[in-house]
Amino acid sequence: MNATLENPSNLNLVLDVPVSLTIELGGCKLPMREVLQLIIGSVVQLDKPADAPVELSVNGKLIARGEVVVIEDRYGVKITEVVGQPIAA
Repeated sequence: MNATLENPSNLNLVLDVPVSLTIELGGCKLPMREVLQLIIGSVVQLDKPADAPVELSVNGKLIARGEVVVIEDRYGVKITEVVGQPIAA
């Protein structure tokens, strides 16, 4: 049985606990020589294609995937998949 469903009031104990949400756009490996040559205006090519989903992790655990969106002058992420469960349309 799911303890959260049995005792939903217990969930209130952790709702205000801060967690670290990380959104990973991509990464790459560079030799130190190339890192030291980076200057303002340098472009670093990432290992993911531009249309690949970004990954959302909470405290290092993957929880969802999504796509990058721009809202006014800020970036955001539109959730397209919650790991372990499909998103209802």
